[in-house]
Amino acid sequence: MDKGLLQRLDADDEVRRIGRSAVLRRAAAEYLQRRRARQVADAYASAYGQDKGLGDDFTGWEHEGAWPER
Repeated sequence: MDKGLLQRLDADDEVRRIGRSAVLRRAAAEYLQRRRARQVADAYASAYGQDKGLGDDFTGWEHEGAWPER
């Protein structure tokens, strides 16, 4: 990280209270959780997305499900 970003981070009240490492761990965990959710949503969209169809076994059920929010 560049020096300016670290200075801004270190100036934050929460960082001073719980520590830089704790805040960075939480930020990394949140990032990875959002990334995984996007990967799952993209996999569903790729497998079942528009123009893919669900096959003959599911004819008539196409609009009964709900997509998870991204």
